[in-house]
Amino acid sequence: MSEIREKTTQGLRAGDTFTVSRRFSEEDMTAFAHITRDYNPIHFDSRFSDAKGFKSRICHGLLVGSILTEIGGQIGWLASVMNFRFRRPVYFDETITCRFTITDIDERRRARAEAVYSNSEGHIVLEAELEGILPNKSERKILGVMVAEGDPTNIVWQKKTQPSTTSD
Repeated sequence: MSEIREKTTQGLRAGDTFTVSRRFSEEDMTAFAHITRDYNPIHFDSRFSDAKGFKSRICHGLLVGSILTEIGGQIGWLASVMNFRFRRPVYFDETITCRFTITDIDERRRARAEAVYSNSEGHIVLEAELEGILPNKSERKILGVMVAEGDPTNIVWQKKTQPSTTSD
């Protein structure tokens, strides 16, 4: 089971931290561009990125920012606020790590969190402040049942638990 989902079923607390890493390919960027219709030449044309002073074309900032939605989705976090601060460009196939920390939870399960994204050199590339609603006790119970059923809607978990196959 997803470590994040397991922790959620037990109950989350301020200070809980989750980390995921991801690399974005040119294909990921193109798919994101098609969905969002963001065809800024900084992502597609090296002449434009060179003129902006970048070493090459860059990933969409919101594509990189979306890493936190993997964590939020595993938690069942219902987002109400997301504020991003883009610090450095992210280039294709660069490994980015998102460290998501719950900073406050009130009695109505309203929560605040911060996310810090860094590249493999340890440079912060993005920071985010978040607000949302955490699953209540009955919703956590449903998550527990889903997990007991093999968590069929959780493709992240499904990919991690499927046996790898090799062909001769």
